[in-house]
Amino acid sequence: MPNERPETAPSQGAEDPCRVAVQRDGPFLVDGPVEVTLEDGSTVRSDRFRVALCTCRRSRRYPWCDASHRRRVRE
Repeated sequence: MPNERPETAPSQGAEDPCRVAVQRDGPFLVDGPVEVTLEDGSTVRSDRFRVALCTCRRSRRYPWCDASHRRRVRE
């Protein structure tokens, strides 16, 4: 039938989708564990249950958020 959803292939698993919370003027909160591929092709991983990903690029621990966005001066 054309409206049927395809079955999940065994190699893909039937896990719940990854949950991402978007915050205004803050990081993306991602339910972990998380593996992030950076621009240079390197990969970093966190096994924490929730990870804050930096969206302002001010973090000294990029791609992990260190709350540097709080020091930003607003116009």
